[in-house]
Amino acid sequence: MISRRDLLKQFAVIGSGALARPDTELCVATISPWTTRFSIVPVGAPAHVVGDGALVDRAWPSPVARIRMGAKPRSITSGRLPLRIASSSGRTFDVTSSGRRVSFDAENRAIAFSLGEGPLLGLGEGGPQFDRRGSTLTSRSGQGGYQLRTHGGRAPIQWLVDTTGWGLFVHHPYGTFDLTGHDGRFTSEGELIPVDVFVVAAPDSVTLMKEYAQLTGFPQMPPLWSFGYQQSHRTLESRDEILEEAKTFRDKKLPCDTMIYLGTGFCPSGWNTDNGEFAFNPKVFPDPPDMIRRLHDDHFKVVLHVVLEGKTLTGTVADRCTAAPLPSGRTPDGKWPDDRQVSCYWPAHKPLFDLGVDGMWPDQGDGLNPPSRLARNRMYYDGAREYRPNQRPFALHRNATAGMQRYGAFLWSGDVYSTWETLAAHVPNAVNTGLSGLPFWGTDIGGFVPTRELTGELYVRWFQFAAFCPLFRAHGRTWKLRLPWGWNTGDLQPDEIANYTGGASNPDASELHNAAVEPICRKYLNLRYQLLPYLYTAVRQAHTTGLPIVRAMWLHYADDPQAVRRGDQYLWGRDILVAPVTTRGATSRRVYLPPGRWYDFWTNEPHDGGGEIDRAVDLETMPLFVRAGTILPLGPVKQYTSEAIDEPLTLQIYPGADGAATVYEDDGATFDFERGDWMGLEARWSDGQRRIELRLASGSKMRPPLTRRVRVRLAGGTEAHDVTFSGTPTAIAVR
Repeated sequence: MISRRDLLKQFAVIGSGALARPDTELCVATISPWTTRFSIVPVGAPAHVVGDGALVDRAWPSPVARIRMGAKPRSITSGRLPLRIASSSGRTFDVTSSGRRVSFDAENRAIAFSLGEGPLLGLGEGGPQFDRRGSTLTSRSGQGGYQLRTHGGRAPIQWLVDTTGWGLFVHHPYGTFDLTGHDGRFTSEGELIPVDVFVVAAPDSVTLMKEYAQLTGFPQMPPLWSFGYQQSHRTLESRDEILEEAKTFRDKKLPCDTMIYLGTGFCPSGWNTDNGEFAFNPKVFPDPPDMIRRLHDDHFKVVLHVVLEGKTLTGTVADRCTAAPLPSGRTPDGKWPDDRQVSCYWPAHKPLFDLGVDGMWPDQGDGLNPPSRLARNRMYYDGAREYRPNQRPFALHRNATAGMQRYGAFLWSGDVYSTWETLAAHVPNAVNTGLSGLPFWGTDIGGFVPTRELTGELYVRWFQFAAFCPLFRAHGRTWKLRLPWGWNTGDLQPDEIANYTGGASNPDASELHNAAVEPICRKYLNLRYQLLPYLYTAVRQAHTTGLPIVRAMWLHYADDPQAVRRGDQYLWGRDILVAPVTTRGATSRRVYLPPGRWYDFWTNEPHDGGGEIDRAVDLETMPLFVRAGTILPLGPVKQYTSEAIDEPLTLQIYPGADGAATVYEDDGATFDFERGDWMGLEARWSDGQRRIELRLASGSKMRPPLTRRVRVRLAGGTEAHDVTFSGTPTAIAVR
């Protein structure tokens, strides 16, 4: 295996094969010490390929070399990479060293590249999991690709992560990755030239992810409420049902932030009059202003499902519209045009924003090309800010492309089936999606299409996994079983499996009196809200570093081959190891603990890492482990994220190693954090001295109230230490 240090010295890019045109040249640009851009363009053409908008809008460095075919061999240095460039027989480019290679073959519209010995990760959502090696992944987007039933929709991102320490981003053109051979191969859908490829050879995995974020953008901060529990609805019966169901959450003390309502057409009776319409369904929303006000008074956000048909989407919200938009957003014949300007389509949303709707759920879009997908991602961000300039937007998408993270966009895995295989496949799916630069991801809890496998047990295991996904949302057909209390009513209505095949079936009636489901859901809802300070800090880290929230073990244990190859478990942020239970009737779960000391979250029992353990499980337990040295911030149980509760922030210390953490806080709603209105509570733990020091993080300030009650305790300990923190450095001895 090539070490990272050797990789920096021995990286190779080899251009071979007959280039279709003799009047092309290779442009080499140094993007950073770790990243080099290779573009092949016609002689004299701009060195930077425009592509699809995936790259951030910045001043890109000029080439350090432009080399024509047939030129004499030469050596150059790009960042920290020594490169030797030659043209063989006037037909090839060779940029060589004794390590890696990337070969450009315009005649066959292909790029070949060397592969390391470790797993190959990234490449977007869906497709074969976990290690991409041995797979062929096309650029097809949406739900018509690879095994939707179990692996979800496909969101192709042309960013390949080689766990031996390098990454490859094909910015242009689009094509298929074939990873079945000793070398990898990318084949373009059309002509290869112009071609634009970024190669990253980083000293560590964390730097590798940051380098990719420097290319396509760091994730924008979504609103805090979007990380609370989201309850989705399908067929609606009445106004009273809508309001009563929301009230039940509060009466039962089941934390929830968001109510999502599907559109009519996707179900018999949704929030609107028909697919693509923006008028409320008078049968169930007879008085939208009052109903939305009442939901807001009960501290629920309202998100509405919308569809966008057609083949392309062009422009930005600032573009001039060539035709006045109709109230429905459609043309006079009732159809969407194939070429729809954003500025024509977007104004149809304004009445919803005027009523106080908090977010949108844009469905479909499988037929959109990558620039159109990105235009829609951007529309639901820039457009929302046009109406509410200082409010962070929320939009949940089914399709994605590189760069969508810049718009704070969420992604879900599509219309999967309710099977154990699906649940198991979605654990590595979460990992690969995060490594592809898309941190805000989730799946329909329980699966979208019910089968005979959909039982209370499967629902609980899916709910536990979703509590440790960025998007925590229940949705699916027979939707009332997606309510935390739905498994103990004796009724699965409405029946929604018509027109589905492939094993679609209603659950057995014997499963509809399961009193165990609701309290287990409550347990994980409460835990999710207690962990919000930790989760929101991880969201901030995604925004500033490009690191995902669901993290491959490789990201922090790149030198541990067993950890690198583990795709059935992951790190939630830096410090919590999550091992979802994905087999029916499980009584134990085998977990790999990386080197170091780890604590069982539920029992506080310590374990030495570097090997596997079998953790006994019952239905209410999903194994969670916390690494030694962790300072875990825990908030109080809340019924919604903005609830003000007069309880201290708990810093729970897991001894056995020194540690540090910065707990991030802002108002959770506006962009004021960009203007310095944020607070970082920096904590450092000295294990030898049994002392924790608190201080205000550099660049931050105390936010109102100007003091914080903090409770410090050791995991498993009985003694708590309370302190009032006002920004002055404070040290606390902990026993």
